[in-house]
Amino acid sequence: MAGGIFDSHCHYDDPAFDEDRFELLDRLLTGDAHPIDRMLHAATDEKSARFGIETAKRYENYYTSVGFHPENADEVPDNYMDILQELYREACEIHKLGAVGEIGLDYHYEGYNKEKQIKMFKDQVRFAVCKSLPVIVHCRDATEDCMKILNEFRPEGVMHCFSGSAETAEEVVKLGMYIGFTGALAFKNNKKSRRSCEAVPLDRLLLETDCPYMAPPPYRGERSDSSMIAETAKVMAEVKGVSVEEIIRITNENACRLFGINRDEEAIFLSSM
Repeated sequence: MAGGIFDSHCHYDDPAFDEDRFELLDRLLTGDAHPIDRMLHAATDEKSARFGIETAKRYENYYTSVGFHPENADEVPDNYMDILQELYREACEIHKLGAVGEIGLDYHYEGYNKEKQIKMFKDQVRFAVCKSLPVIVHCRDATEDCMKILNEFRPEGVMHCFSGSAETAEEVVKLGMYIGFTGALAFKNNKKSRRSCEAVPLDRLLLETDCPYMAPPPYRGERSDSSMIAETAKVMAEVKGVSVEEIIRITNENACRLFGINRDEEAIFLSSM
């Protein structure tokens, strides 16, 4: 399966790609047989955001976000909002900024700084709303606090790598947000994610890898990359009762709409490749 895929959440700055990063991206994004139409880099800190900005300069069909991940709360400097503003300016200069993210709450590991995470999340959501940008939300073991903040600010955006209940998925959609599913949707016996996917309207679904993590079967346990989204799309198509081609087309359109990508300009670029 080739073409049409938008990987709406990837981390090619991860050390897992140190040996072949740009060879892989060249193969995925350029050339006559490139399998991926578009990618969006999910930034996790300042260094990660700058990687996204520089890589977006390198590839026409690669976009970026800017933001601070909750797991990095203890290392984030006090002037993080000044840094975010500067990253925003730099990304806007190249017209490749799709979102503020990856931001959110993560209470999974012991010793997390709840107060700092909540402050960072609120500050960055407020910034996104002010700049009319969507947010990419990370939420792990923090659903109640996360939903409270989203209900308070009501940003546009996506709940990425969704692992919550169908009921929570419906709440997120009622806020006008999207739901992103990774290769975990295709894990054997992952009935919870499939029920959640079933509850989400087609026009609110996104495909993502969260690579190098969450590789779907038959690649589970391997380093994930964007080409593996085809396997996730097969499961999503089965859940939604439509063709794989329809899932890829709709999720591509959804991501372009959410991240403000002009499809007419993109079509001109892609037809010239």
